[in-house]
Amino acid sequence: MTGDDPRTLTHLLDAVDEAGGGEVVSVQDILDAIGEQSIMPIVLIVSILLVSPLSGIPGMPTLSSLILLTLILQAAVGRKQLWLPPFLRNRRVRAERLHIATGWLRRPAAWIDRHSHPRLRILTRHPLRLVTLMLCMAMPLQWPFLEFFPFVTSFGAGALALMAFGLLTHDGMYVLAGHIAVAAQVLAVLWLAQAAA
Repeated sequence: MTGDDPRTLTHLLDAVDEAGGGEVVSVQDILDAIGEQSIMPIVLIVSILLVSPLSGIPGMPTLSSLILLTLILQAAVGRKQLWLPPFLRNRRVRAERLHIATGWLRRPAAWIDRHSHPRLRILTRHPLRLVTLMLCMAMPLQWPFLEFFPFVTSFGAGALALMAFGLLTHDGMYVLAGHIAVAAQVLAVLWLAQAAA
């Protein structure tokens, strides 16, 4: 799989399911199934898995944020082959939980696959691509602090997944949707903070 291969979400979920053949699945198993020659597909699959019930597992938002920050930084500087330290590659999750997550994601993933094609490409190219990657880096920074609020990180991960999918498939509509989702979340937090005051 190459960095410009607009592989579908369904294909990525199939690869994750294939990686989950044993009782537990490591990050390395998923990398082996998807391939390490491209970074954005890994960013996409990590963020979309966090939209699922996996985000409720203690430690998962923090682990995901560390992986995503490491990968997105590499994408921003133009690195083609990903690098992850051993302590992240060796992290594991029960295969049963992973299969539940991929099953939960299949219907929305199929819908997104059917409604995507290259458009608004200006949003997926430099310099706007770099702006999106910087936003994608900023979002996971807050996730470790939200560990005590189960599933809250799913909203941010959903926006990140939209932007990653748009960059991977050169579909600027999904990039734009991700930016709108981030803006909506920021406005919601500001409104809640004002209401609490």
